[in-house]
Amino acid sequence: MILWQNTFDVDEHRVTIRQDGRTLSGVLSTPRDGRARHGLVVFVHGDGPIDATHEGGYDPMWEAYTRSGYAPLPWDKPGVGDTPGDWLGQSMDDRADEAVAAIAWARSRPEVDTARVGLWGASQAGWVLPKIAARTPVAFVIALSPAINWLRQGRFNLLAELHAENASPARVQRETAGSDTTRRLLEQRATFEQYVRILGDQDGMTAGRWGFIARNYTADTTADLRALRGIPVMLALAGRDINVDTTDTESVYRAVLAPTGQLAVRRYTDANHSLAKRSLEGSELKITFTALFAPRSLFADGFLDDQRRFLRDLRGNAAPQGS
Repeated sequence: MILWQNTFDVDEHRVTIRQDGRTLSGVLSTPRDGRARHGLVVFVHGDGPIDATHEGGYDPMWEAYTRSGYAPLPWDKPGVGDTPGDWLGQSMDDRADEAVAAIAWARSRPEVDTARVGLWGASQAGWVLPKIAARTPVAFVIALSPAINWLRQGRFNLLAELHAENASPARVQRETAGSDTTRRLLEQRATFEQYVRILGDQDGMTAGRWGFIARNYTADTTADLRALRGIPVMLALAGRDINVDTTDTESVYRAVLAPTGQLAVRRYTDANHSLAKRSLEGSELKITFTALFAPRSLFADGFLDDQRRFLRDLRGNAAPQGS
């Protein structure tokens, strides 16, 4: 039963992508539909040290895409798996350049339909996707739980977590003050040593992480989103997201993209930030059991089907309509 449920209808191939003398170790998963050429979904990870497969967590989505005639292409982040480097040393522009190199590599391959190359990105990738589209043509974008403004997102996340933990007013005030101090230190270009001297060891902050935040904390995708005008975009938002203010995200995406008629917004009422069912949160037993016996059920109801339909409509040259 476990073997059957965790067997996915894809053919995975380890690939090596060259970028300015560096290498990215990726996985190209091709459909088993007998066609010589396929569309391509280029994966842009969210935050953290993520490998190409997200430890197998991407498998259900890969299967949905290959069944729609598209080959997913993710890669290990720098310093993860077989890709050398350090992802904490990257800016959002660096991440976009990395993806552009991967797209150029893929377009040189005979099995890729160069007219059907699109992007998939989750969370932090929201700051990267429009930058990619500004650098190279893409046919579509699937954006999962993207934030708009780094600082606003951070404050929203802080307050949402405190609320979920029923934090006392005193703790809320203390944590908020600490967040304000962190922001001032970033604006002053403080070193990690200065940060530690003033705030101490906060949530396991490291020198590498501090450098990453300092490099990217001014990120705001509002202006960059204009690069997605005229491109079919599926925006997937979770109803129980405490990481990203999805109301803010939807408002900005609609203001910038909806007038073009190419934005499809999908909301999943009982999903968390990763678009997994919120009912599984807080229970390692439930998550493990579901991952073993029904991995496709980890995601919110309708989530995989909506992406299949989105890609199917693209293949039929029918752009999805905004919801």
